[in-house]
Formats: sequence, structure tokens, C-alpha cells
Amino acid sequence: MGKLRFDVVQDAFKKKAVKVEMPQARPSDYFGELVFNREKMRRYLDAKTFRELTDCIDNGRPLDRKTADGVAQGMKTWAIEHGVTHISHWFQPLTEGTAEKHDSFLEYGRDGGMIETFDGKSLAQQEPDASSFPNGGIRATFEARGYTAWDPTSPVFIQDDTLCIPSLFISYTGEALDYKTPLKRSLKAVNDAALPICRLFDPSVGKVINFLGWEQEYFLVDEDLFAARPDLMLTGRTLFGHEASKNQQLDDHYFGAIPSRVAAFMRDVEIAGYRLGIPLKTRHNEAAPNQFEMAPIYGEANLANDQNQMIMNVMKNMARKHGFVLLLHEKPFAGINGSGKHNNWSLGTDTGVQLMAPGKDAMGNLQFITFFVNVLAAVQKYNSLLKASIATATNAHRLGANEAPPAIVSAFLGKTMTDVLHKLLELPSDTPIEIAGKTGASLGLVEIPEIFIDNTDRNRTSPFAFTGNRFEFRAVGSSANCAGAVTTLNAAVADQLKLFKSQLDERLAQGAALNVGIMDTLKPIIASILDVICFDGNGYSEEWHREAERRGLDTETSVPEMIAAYLHPDSVAMFARTGIYTAKELEARNEVKWNTYTKKIQIEARVMGRMATNHIIPAAESYQSVLLRNLSLMKDVMPDEFASVGAANLDTVRRISFLTAEIRRQVDAMVEERKKANVIESEYEKARAYHEIAESLVPIRRLVDELEEITDNDAWPLPKYRELLFIN
Repeated sequence: MGKLRFDVVQDAFKKKAVKVEMPQARPSDYFGELVFNREKMRRYLDAKTFRELTDCIDNGRPLDRKTADGVAQGMKTWAIEHGVTHISHWFQPLTEGTAEKHDSFLEYGRDGGMIETFDGKSLAQQEPDASSFPNGGIRATFEARGYTAWDPTSPVFIQDDTLCIPSLFISYTGEALDYKTPLKRSLKAVNDAALPICRLFDPSVGKVINFLGWEQEYFLVDEDLFAARPDLMLTGRTLFGHEASKNQQLDDHYFGAIPSRVAAFMRDVEIAGYRLGIPLKTRHNEAAPNQFEMAPIYGEANLANDQNQMIMNVMKNMARKHGFVLLLHEKPFAGINGSGKHNNWSLGTDTGVQLMAPGKDAMGNLQFITFFVNVLAAVQKYNSLLKASIATATNAHRLGANEAPPAIVSAFLGKTMTDVLHKLLELPSDTPIEIAGKTGASLGLVEIPEIFIDNTDRNRTSPFAFTGNRFEFRAVGSSANCAGAVTTLNAAVADQLKLFKSQLDERLAQGAALNVGIMDTLKPIIASILDVICFDGNGYSEEWHREAERRGLDTETSVPEMIAAYLHPDSVAMFARTGIYTAKELEARNEVKWNTYTKKIQIEARVMGRMATNHIIPAAESYQSVLLRNLSLMKDVMPDEFASVGAANLDTVRRISFLTAEIRRQVDAMVEERKKANVIESEYEKARAYHEIAESLVPIRRLVDELEEITDNDAWPLPKYRELLFIN
């Protein structure tokens, strides 16, 4: 086994960088060429159809069948020019991935021959089998009907020979079975709640837009080494592996020179992304070896989320072409940084105002403070729910370790904004909020520094940090669909904004001036958030955990229990008020989340048990036999020296005996616990049982990792961290 493993390692390290055929044109010349964007709409649709479609996209007006037919005809013409032969409704079921069913353009013509055809009905709606997708019991296996419905606000795109139509996925009875449908509902809820407040400051505002900027972290490993690790192949992470002597402790990988093979991969991903209209902006080495990051220019949340799903698929396929495997697991390697997907979240108006940034005058700053404080109030009130939105079996390994935020939702404001809020509490409600440097001496004014974006530091241990003109929800996992967290955050914010507006209206009805009414309404909220949700210190410290409990924040660490927050009565009522989830949909989604958690831990436990039994223990005992033969020979040939020379080897033999016996005992005990858990009918209770099983995997790993350290290198059956983690 050792010789085979080193052949694999040598082959992997001999790989050469793939030659990249760079386009001769600049990225701006081919950006969006595979997307049916507005420029394509103008070219391939008649004027009336174009107007109707853009009105639908911009204002939510419904399309009639004739217009849909016209849109489909234009799309077909454009797609066929690019060699497209199939169409697919592309959707996001509750699997943390995307789904597609391809249908060709071919139909029988009137003369019995074949023609390419595509109409509005096929564009607008399709019927995939819904029974095999996670649905949480909404649909029985024999009740297979489900529908995908075109989302006109997210552009159609070409993938290989297929025209992909971003779509919603709903059951026959209308419940959402995907991530996009609730996200779209939440965008409407935020707009409906924020718009009346914005119009108090500017009556011309017609729409409030939700912006999202995701930062995608990921690992790359050589595909040959990946193939030699059953745990990586089947679970996405290394269930065993002693840390390498050198990992990230020198901080030399972070922002370092990108390895040539990785740079070639990144260039090809960017080219593919630009062709799909994805505005990729940043690429760099991350903190851990073999870890990297990419990020786009921020965009409208629904489109940005679709683009993140698209680019993850591109990355997986492109990695294989370059001899890599892409790892999106949140913690593929122990002892070094895990991978997140920071969600930079903000709101803006169709008049160009960023609601999470200071304004140009006192009223603009008051508007900023209004939204800033209410977002924090929403995070405080629903902190357990926001934690539930990022709670998964895989993300649980990352939270609270190596710069990932802890499993306690708090908000980091930075000194500047913390001081501003304290000052607002002290001064009269009619005090103008000015921008420093824009006025003369203004004693008594609440001043927000002009160069605001640089006046707030960053706190890597904060799950929800204000970074100058947006909030960064840092706790979202690398493999997650952003829509889960964004939908929940939007729901909480929309609900809080509605509550604030109703309280403000009472004060205005009593004759209060707008600025005074707003500040009088905000002040008790500010006092509460400063006391409870705001924390600028070290989120890893034991003191913070105790303080968070004292403040009443959710400190639960069990993923099944975190997920249960979705079914708390106040959560169910809030989602109903905002129109985002029905109680039935919440119950179904929790069933899916618990079931998914159980299955992922179940797979890990099976893989760990079989690897320990079939790979690790035989290899260790084989090496033990070698040591015993050596000891026997030493005793026969060198009896005088045996006592001193053989003692160390004898200790190793004894240690191997203890470790292998203990591994067998703990694996057997874990298997028995799995058997008990597998007969539990309640998905919630089964997930809770599997949480305990997940905890039992940790000591088994420790035993195996100790075996790795004392077993001869040639005898060890798996590529080690030092081989997996350093790309040449």
C-alpha cells in the first residue's frame, strides 16, 4: 500500500499546468455573450415584446401567452446561433445544488419531418418529477407532480449545448420546494416594508433593492490524491489526518503568489464566468494552504445568488480539467482554516441611494441611521433564527475555529458607529446628524466621518459585521446556497421595519416632526442593541460565551437544536406576517434539514468505521508485525543489546496494540448507537441522536491520528496532509 501511495503522490506532483487558450479580446468584449441579457433582448425581440418583457422584469407585470411566445422565439433564434440543441428549466431544490432536465428543441413537423420548436408555454412552465427531491413530506412518493416556473428577472444562459432557464420549483399544491421561491418572496417583503420609510425622505423612490456580494472560499486538491482518500471522495472532508509539521502558521500562503496551475484554473473559471455575465472581480490565496477565494462585484440578490450557483458548477467542472478536485466542504482539513462564503448584504433604492451608507446631508444620515439600527434590531430579535439559517452538518466543523465566527450571532459595529449610537442616546432628538468635514465647527452635532468606509475595523470573529457600507454575514458556509441565509435575514429585517413604521406613525399622528419622531422611536431600540447584540471583542473567548448567555443570546451548539428555531412560535408567526413561508413549508423544510443532517453524519460514520477497519488497522498491524519480527531477530542475534535498543520498539508495539483495540471498541460502540438511531421515526429525534454520534467520531479520529504518527510512512495507506495540502 505504501509503494502504491507514493506512486500516486509522485504522479500528482508531476502534473503540468494546463495550457490555457486565452481569448484575444478583452473580457469586456465577450462579457455576457452566453446570457440573454437586455442587449440580446433588443436584438432578437420585436419592440412590443421587448417592452412587455422589461416591464415584467422591472415592475413585476405579468406576461401574456402571446408575449411569452415572442420571447421564446427570440431566445430560440439566439440559442441556435450558438449551437444549442436543448432547453432546461434550471432550479435550486433543497439539495444545496442545482437541478436540470434537458429537453431537445425537436418536434414533429406537419409533414412528418422534424423541426426545432420552442414556445411560451415551454418557456414559462415545465413539470419535472417532484417525488425524488427533498420535500419534507409535502408530497408522497406516489404524488410526483411538481412545477418549475420561469423567473424572468434572472437572465437565461447557455451551458454547453443547453439553454438554461432560471426557474422556481413548487409542489402541485403550491408550496415552495426550492431556495429561489422564498428568496423572491423575501425581496418583495423587504421592498414592501422599506419603501414607505424611504418615501418619508424622498417621495420619488419607487423601489428598494436588496444587494448581495458573496465571497467564495474553496480548496483544491490533486485529483489523484483525492482518489486515494475514500473519506474525501465520499464525505468531502478528511475524517483522519494528523496535521502537517508546516501548515498555515507562517501566514505565507495568504495573499501569496498564486501557484501556476491554480492561476491557470482561475483564469479559465473567470473566462467562463465572464461569458456567463458573472462580474468576477477578486481572486487570491486564502490563509490555509491549498485554499483560495474569488468574489464578484456586488449585485441584486436574486441574480447574485444564481450567479454563485452557476460559478460553483463551473469551478467543479474546470477543476477536473486542470487535474484538481474542488472542495467546498466547510472544513475539509482539521487544524487549519475552513471555508466560508461571506454574504455582504445591503439595501439601496432605484434612485441610487445606498441605505447602509451615510447620506449627503443631515436627513440622508438620519435615513442611514434608521435602516442601520433596524437591521441590528432584527438581528437581535431573531439571532437564533439567523444562526439556524447557516446551521448544517458541514458548517458545524468550521464555526468557532480558525478565524470562523463562533456559533453565537452578535454584531460588530466598530468604534466609529458605536460612538455615534452612544452619542445619539445622549443628545436631543432634533440634533442634526452631520458628516464631519462638510460643516464648520458643530459642537453638539453627531458627526459621521467623511471617509466612512475606512473608519470601521474588521472583526474576523464576528458573525455579522458592519464594514462601512454594508453588513457582512460571515457565518454562511462555503457549500451553502446563499438564499437560505439571505431569505431569513430579509424576513427579519422586513418584519422589524414594519414594526418600526407602525411605531413611528403613532408619533407622527401625535404631531411630532419627522426627524424627532424617528429619533424618539429609534432611541429605545439603540439602547437595547448596544446592551445585547453589539459586541466588538474576541468572539472566541470563554468570557464572551458567558456574557452572551447573560445577554440572552442563543449559545446552542447542536445543529439539530439550532434548526429547531425555525419552528419556534415567534419564527412561524414572523414568516407568516412577511408572506415568506407558511407553517407547512417551515415544517417541511425542517424535516429536510434534519434528514440531511442525519444522512451526512451517517455517511461519515460509515466511512470512518470502514476505513478504520479495512485500511487503518490492517496497515498498523502489518507494521506491528514487522516490528515484532525485528524484535525477535534482535533478541536472537543481539541479546545483550536487546534490553536497551529494543525497548523503544517494544513500546511502539504495545502502543499499536492499545490503539487498534481501542479503535475497534469505539467503532463497534458507534455502530451500535447508529443502529439505535436508525429506528427512530422522528426526523428531529433521529438528528439529535446523530449529533451524539457525530461527537463520538472525534475520539476515534484522535486515536487514528496517533497511529499515523507512529506507523512507518511506507505502511500508511492514505496520502497525508503534507502531501494533500501543498500544490506545486
